[in-house]
Amino acid sequence: MGDSKAGPAPGGLDALAAEGVAPWLGGLRRSLLTSGLLPELLTGAGLRGASFGPEGLAADAVEDDGCREQLSLLARRPAAPDTAVLALCAYDLRSACDVLRPAFDAGHGSDGCVSMDVDAALAHDTEGTVAAAEELHRAARRSNALVKIPATGQGLAAVRACLGRGIGVHVTEIFSVRRYGQALDACLDGLEDARTAGHDLAALPVCTSLATGRIEAGVDERLTVLGTPGALALRGTAALAVARLAYRLYEERLGTACWRRLSAAGARPPRPLWETAGPAGGARDELRHAETLVAWGTGVVLSPAALAAAAAGARPEGDTLTCRHREAAALVAEVEGLGVPFEDTAAELAGARLEQLTGAWRALRRAVREQLGAGGR
Repeated sequence: MGDSKAGPAPGGLDALAAEGVAPWLGGLRRSLLTSGLLPELLTGAGLRGASFGPEGLAADAVEDDGCREQLSLLARRPAAPDTAVLALCAYDLRSACDVLRPAFDAGHGSDGCVSMDVDAALAHDTEGTVAAAEELHRAARRSNALVKIPATGQGLAAVRACLGRGIGVHVTEIFSVRRYGQALDACLDGLEDARTAGHDLAALPVCTSLATGRIEAGVDERLTVLGTPGALALRGTAALAVARLAYRLYEERLGTACWRRLSAAGARPPRPLWETAGPAGGARDELRHAETLVAWGTGVVLSPAALAAAAAGARPEGDTLTCRHREAAALVAEVEGLGVPFEDTAAELAGARLEQLTGAWRALRRAVREQLGAGGR
């Protein structure tokens, strides 16, 4: 029998890590770097990765004193707007990579990565995405830097090409299990290309993000419109269902001869990340996803507010994903039987998200142009 005097199980980010879940910070901003909060989260809370977004970069170009000073210096050269955008992105990416480097070294490359987008306007342009990824990767000059690439058809071709050239990749904007499987295939094909080209696979980190928060919000919205008791009862179930089905695909890919060959050459599995943030935000929902989407070798991306809530006392439920794909498939079938097709919903969500990201990049370029024109003041 167990010790009746044992205390409660530990909570917080350490509890997630004990279940094999790597906590990531989403929406990283320069202010979190300059304030010292990011190092504090790393050493005190157990942060294991971070990701920038264009929305934060656009806001920083106007609001952050360090960004404005950097743009003021660039204006005196003078630098073209695209050059200035790259300089801002590369500076932030390098700085964050340096902060997370101890986790990267301690985890032998499995933790401690930082990712940043390329322009979302290139999402349907394979060659343009690869060129932008090479430019950002070259400017960052950090082995734990990942380039974020949306999982469009052309984007997945770019994922393979980037990995084949030795560029670490974070595949994003995945809204369906089918697309997740295609993303995994692109990653494995790219790693195989990298192996053939002679790159060190142990030095080539890869992550894939399933947008669980947005998927659930999109499905719930459609169930709410239906309004029947059966439909309303199924709200709040989509994230767990798609994560279970995606994790099953992940396990299947790791059981192939292709993966065994790559693993023998030093490759690490493409870490599945669950993107918990929904379109309306809400730290409580993100924390719920962090506690319920649990399996070894995965990660969870949380907004700053949700990460703080998780650090204060996340209580993961134990492994909720492994060998649970059959009940997940039954739930998806039940939802679709009510008239909410997951693939159609995924297509709508992906289109809306890419439009949002493209708008954020336009805002970033506009803010940079205005700051350059004002001398960065």
